[in-house]
Amino acid sequence: MKELELTKEIVKVLDKKKASDIKAIHITEYSIVADYFVVASGTSNTHVKSLADDLEYEIKQLGVEPDHIEGRATGWILLDYGSVIVHVFTPESREYYNLERLWSDAQLLDLSDVISEN
Repeated sequence: MKELELTKEIVKVLDKKKASDIKAIHITEYSIVADYFVVASGTSNTHVKSLADDLEYEIKQLGVEPDHIEGRATGWILLDYGSVIVHVFTPESREYYNLERLWSDAQLLDLSDVISEN
């Protein structure tokens, strides 16, 4: 599965599971770590864990497994899919770490074709 396609599938799952403020950042020009970051928020630690668990399960059904997962007991869970790294935060943790500011030079993907209007 290509990086952009995987990114959009991840966004679809997070949107379906009611993650909020989902952003995909194209970081290829700025980092060798990955091609895309996906950043999303859950409403609580429980919701963040549920989002990460559901995302791992649904993307695994597409034949893709994360290389690594960090932070299962915190307000920030990272799922590393190699070329796509997913960050799922509580609102407080997201505001504190503010990855969007750190990567503000990178381009945000237009997700209007994969995120529902609700």
